[in-house]
Amino acid sequence: MGCNLSFARRLIPLSIVLILPAQEPNVIIQPRTPPPSAATGSADRAAPNLRVDANLVLIPVLVTDAADRPVTGLEREHFRLLDDRSEQTISHFTAEDVPVSVGLVFDSSGSMGPKLKKAQAGVMQFLKTANPADEFSLVQVNDRALLLQGFTDRIEEIQNRLMFIGSKGRTALLDAIALSLNEMRHAKHSRKAILILSDGGDNNSRYTTKEIKARLREMDVQVYSIGIMEPLAFRMRSPEEAEGAALLANIAQQTGGQLFEVGDPDELPGIAVRVSAALRNQYVLGYVPTAGMRDGKYHRVQVKLVRAKGGPPLRVSFRSGYFAPVN
Repeated sequence: MGCNLSFARRLIPLSIVLILPAQEPNVIIQPRTPPPSAATGSADRAAPNLRVDANLVLIPVLVTDAADRPVTGLEREHFRLLDDRSEQTISHFTAEDVPVSVGLVFDSSGSMGPKLKKAQAGVMQFLKTANPADEFSLVQVNDRALLLQGFTDRIEEIQNRLMFIGSKGRTALLDAIALSLNEMRHAKHSRKAILILSDGGDNNSRYTTKEIKARLREMDVQVYSIGIMEPLAFRMRSPEEAEGAALLANIAQQTGGQLFEVGDPDELPGIAVRVSAALRNQYVLGYVPTAGMRDGKYHRVQVKLVRAKGGPPLRVSFRSGYFAPVN
């Protein structure tokens, strides 16, 4: 099947980029590990894992080919949807490029030093391929997580903040994801995503992987990661580096997102375009759960493709489940 990667491009000339004076970040937060009741409190539980509009459960789905390119042109009859193994009637189907609220998580730890300029260029390219109505926030990661810019649809504000980032210290990646999730409470679009750009695992967070995964299960946010990875032989210098790719992949897959591994920093702008394509070319499937399924419990979801025998291999990405509404 063919791919249709159409992007609304917004080019920001360098001549109009404002150079901001050095100043304290908008918000400086060093998240503390909350008790279980706070980590999954009522505020998060009110935002289900998959978006629920009244009684309609809406599930974003990405279909890609063997080269990880989005597949477009599919229709409702090409999909099957199961809720806890019970097949559902797909009553809602769209394939539109709708605006997205994107939280950027940018790793500026010491190991990013030689790759920093290329990583910044990758983010710039991602911004250029955005929908004009998209909005962005920016969290910086080193020894701690800093919110440099809250949500804005003025991409020059993100660019200005990005230009002054330098590399130092360790990597509080999980804390940065938690901080980006907190900022999602101020997002104005129903479609939400986090884009992580990092070269390894976590070695300085107060949040744990288990806590972050629990929060992601309860929130309607897709996670995409660009992993700037060293060759396998060099990832063994520390447990964090060895496990970095697995951590990024696990978090992304749970939310229906993807990990894009990059061996050469020169490839970053091209990979950024592929991430933008994944966000721009998704299907949204919707169904109305029966009264007995509106129990407030976690439901596992499966999406399957119905296609002709012998067709090309395709991959379907979707969130693993959601917390059902209560009758």
